[in-house]
Amino acid sequence: MSDLDPLRERFAAYRSDVTDQVVGPGPEQTRHTLRRRRRTTAVALAVAAVVLVLAPVMANAALRDDRNPPLPAESVEPTAPPTPGPTPTVTGSPSASATPTQTPPDSISRTQLLAARLDLPAWPPVVSKTCTTSNVRLRTMANEGSVQVPVLADVPVAHADLDGDGVDETVAVVACRIGEALAKQVVAFDRGSSGQIVTLGRVVRTTDDVEDILGLKVTAANSIEVRVADLQPCCTTPEYWKQEQLRTYRWEGSRFTQTNGPTKFGKDPRLTDLRLTMTYKLGAFVDNDARQYLTTVLTVRNAGPRDVERISFEGLGLGDPTGGDWSKCGPPPSTEPNDDACLLPGIPAGESRRYTFEELIPGGARQEYMAPRTFRVVHWDRQDRRWRDLTPADNAVKLDLS
Repeated sequence: MSDLDPLRERFAAYRSDVTDQVVGPGPEQTRHTLRRRRRTTAVALAVAAVVLVLAPVMANAALRDDRNPPLPAESVEPTAPPTPGPTPTVTGSPSASATPTQTPPDSISRTQLLAARLDLPAWPPVVSKTCTTSNVRLRTMANEGSVQVPVLADVPVAHADLDGDGVDETVAVVACRIGEALAKQVVAFDRGSSGQIVTLGRVVRTTDDVEDILGLKVTAANSIEVRVADLQPCCTTPEYWKQEQLRTYRWEGSRFTQTNGPTKFGKDPRLTDLRLTMTYKLGAFVDNDARQYLTTVLTVRNAGPRDVERISFEGLGLGDPTGGDWSKCGPPPSTEPNDDACLLPGIPAGESRRYTFEELIPGGARQEYMAPRTFRVVHWDRQDRRWRDLTPADNAVKLDLS
């Protein structure tokens, strides 16, 4: 045996001992290793899937410069997605169900009123037989002529939405002649379904109380304010005699009704009631009974309600004044048609004044050749303006010696 044998024996014993302590990979070890590899692969796949899901979110956040990291998704019960609405159809023209926008028609002008054929409300009875109402073609005042025809008065027309339909109606004054005066009415005009001019209704017309219509305007509340007068000056009637009022009217669904202002004129506060009475006496004959004296006494009483500044007499011709306050008889006013008139001092309300005249008239049978004479008392103010009387019938007396 060589010297190396003991060493070989030792290495052989060592190998035998290590081999018994170290177990090589058997079937169980192999299965364990495979299971571990599969779990590792699954985890890697899951991580990859999460990365794929979160990548768009993180990219969008980056685009929005959103520095807040996305929160993890919460587990919720699934819900049904909302039902999408119908997709609108876009075409080149409005659909059949759409309502087209319509432009309101223009207001009716004076020219259009004069060019149209109109049906007017009824005229006052005094002109109802001569002034037409159906299929009327209005004229202007300048082209009225001598025939009683409806005309468009020289009063500006007005426009307002009177019936609340969003479209302005037109209000005008139409007239028809009565001798020297005019019957008038305020009429509102509208447009029909085909655009023709139709009559909406009458606002107000001349009556016994309202004898003239002077003007109109529309208010902010779409009402109509009409300026009316209690008389219509013409001929020798002075303008200052008339009283004026403002009356407001509004459309009430089927007609116009007055909503504001006076409804009646009543008595003119500027007027009073003068009453004239007369007595006369035939005196002695003179000039071989050819003439005799006539003494006439006129008594004027102011029955009120107001004082009279001055008075005058019309149609005197009674000779010389011999009694009464004639000392202040001034010259006749420039508008007084009688040369023999003069302005006398006034009479307070409730008082009376007497005025005496004396003259020589044909005597005896010659009196039958004297025509009856009428005398009248007149109220004047300090501006030389003549006034009406509240009861004009008792302002005059007649002298008849036949």
